Amino acid sequence: MEHLVEGFSAFLSQSSKSENTIKTYVMNVHQYLNWFRDTYGMDCKRLYRENILDFRNYLINVKRFKGKHLNAKTVNGCLSSLVSFNQFLIKQGIQDDVVVEKSDFLKVVLEFANPCIISKSDVEKFRQEILESGDKRLYALVTLLSYTGLRISEALHVKLTDLSLEAKEVVVRKGKGGKQRLVYLNSRIVSAIREYMKVRTSESEYLFNSRETERVDRTVINKQFKRFSQVITPHMLRHFYATNCLENGFSVHEVANQCGHKDLKVTLLYTNPSRSEMKRKAELL
Repeated sequence: MEHLVEGFSAFLSQSSKSENTIKTYVMNVHQYLNWFRDTYGMDCKRLYRENILDFRNYLINVKRFKGKHLNAKTVNGCLSSLVSFNQFLIKQGIQDDVVVEKSDFLKVVLEFANPCIISKSDVEKFRQEILESGDKRLYALVTLLSYTGLRISEALHVKLTDLSLEAKEVVVRKGKGGKQRLVYLNSRIVSAIREYMKVRTSESEYLFNSRETERVDRTVINKQFKRFSQVITPHMLRHFYATNCLENGFSVHEVANQCGHKDLKVTLLYTNPSRSEMKRKAELL
């Protein structure tokens, strides 16, 4: 079964899954195959519903992450990966039955608190520390993420031809679900990118390249973020952008369009108070 994973990756790519989703699904399938081998003492040859249910029980009751049991979203993510793998195996003629059902997915408790836990002053301090470090590439990337709300995967896929500093626009071609959108840039972003371009020597078509590759890897960026903050991440900057926009008069539809949200319910989440604010108000009762 292990030799089929490469074909599974190609199958996901043809299904217009994002690069990050493909990596996650492949990792989850590897996790299932390793669990199967450890549990039954043999290699997995096909998917059986009974095994899937055992694996689901393992994820819910046994497997732990950072000292805690996996949450419903993580468990459902593993099951979603197996749904796609099941579809792939059917297409390959290895099996013809569906072994993962909708009823297998856990109910997710909706979170109504704003997920953003950083303020504008936190972001500006973060940017300033990076600026003073002399890393113009990271400074340009952080400024872009902070004031456009791009996903890190979208930002790292931006090509020079997608960018117009004169028009203050960037075309996001690698959006979630393969969707494209036009995102507007402010003067902070334009200035940061122009300063970065002065020291950029690569002939790569991608805006954010590295010395070794045409496009810098997200794991490299994550490590660089941790040099300056244990709280601020690329995705937290996306939360900050959405919250900041709504606080400054953007409409929900405008923020949804800029962030590439498929569902307005996601955008509306940023109109809610933060967890800390909700806890503060709870103490007033």
